Amino acid sequence: MTDEIYMREALRIARNAAGRTSPNPLVGAVIVKDGKIIAEGWHRQSGTPHAEIHALNMAGELSKGATLYVTLEPCSHFGRTPPCANAIVAAGIKKVFAAIEDPNPKVAGRGIEILRAAGVEVEVGLLAAEARKLNEIFIKWVTRKLPFVTLKFACSLDGKIATAGGESQWISCAESRKFSHHLRDINDAILIGVGTVLADNPSLTTRLVVGKNPVRVIVDSRARTPLDAKILTDKSARTIIAVTENAPPEKISALKNRGVEIISTGGEQVDLKVLMRELAAQEITSVLVEGGGTIHFAMLNAGLVDKVLAFVAPKIIGGKNSLTAVEGAGFKKLSDAVTLKNFTAQPLGADILISGYVTEV
Repeated sequence: MTDEIYMREALRIARNAAGRTSPNPLVGAVIVKDGKIIAEGWHRQSGTPHAEIHALNMAGELSKGATLYVTLEPCSHFGRTPPCANAIVAAGIKKVFAAIEDPNPKVAGRGIEILRAAGVEVEVGLLAAEARKLNEIFIKWVTRKLPFVTLKFACSLDGKIATAGGESQWISCAESRKFSHHLRDINDAILIGVGTVLADNPSLTTRLVVGKNPVRVIVDSRARTPLDAKILTDKSARTIIAVTENAPPEKISALKNRGVEIISTGGEQVDLKVLMRELAAQEITSVLVEGGGTIHFAMLNAGLVDKVLAFVAPKIIGGKNSLTAVEGAGFKKLSDAVTLKNFTAQPLGADILISGYVTEV
């Protein structure tokens, strides 16, 4: 039970860097000696020292004979930083609890092998499920070469995201809107369809919390994004527009002149699967989809969504022409409908936040 307490502390502090370590994982480390925590550390940003190094530096000579609790197998390779496994051995740590093995093929058990070969006792699997959930983004990206995709929307009790006249501000409460901006902060990119750009002219920046702006990705098959759109003129974040080979060359050129990056894929419609692979290749490990019903269905239908977050407000809008959270062609059979797994519902201000996974985690 005590071992679990120390590992939970490692998991807790790892979350301090949510949204800051991409494309690296979130990692926390706790060093214990004589029944007391003597040092802690977490990975703070890609390219900087790993969690274990921060903890070892804090412990100093006290590391000798101590026990290390770490949420992910210590690395064994030279990347942007030296291998942590070697540093652990040199520090004289006697035992290591690692929640899970590193799924990165560059590590994949080799860090554990280094430790055991040096006489360090290693146990793997303590709070493994919690550790996998902590790094669900990293695990998908490093094993499948795809970003982890979260579909987020705010809707009324009857599933409407806007009235028939297009009014949508504000269906959700202030607490929900603030949490939505937190989601922007911790995701690498935010994705919408061009229809949302034309209807709302959004900024897609993080404003209600202190944080970073995500990369903005617009799915725009025909390059219809207006040249005076906020996403082109505010210079607040990197912006990518995905077009097709049929998009007018002159419009693509004009967008590039505004500093936009263009990804071209597909003929009639943007090939979303290819787009996701391209984003992953650019070390974009997580994507928040925050658009309209058309792009929502397209992403779900393509099997690209991992997690759904729905902010349901205690309002009824009605109207057959009111916009709904998921539109498009829809699924023809109930057996094809998306059923969320690991489903949860919790109050958030006046709203209910419903969350669940499209696939098992």
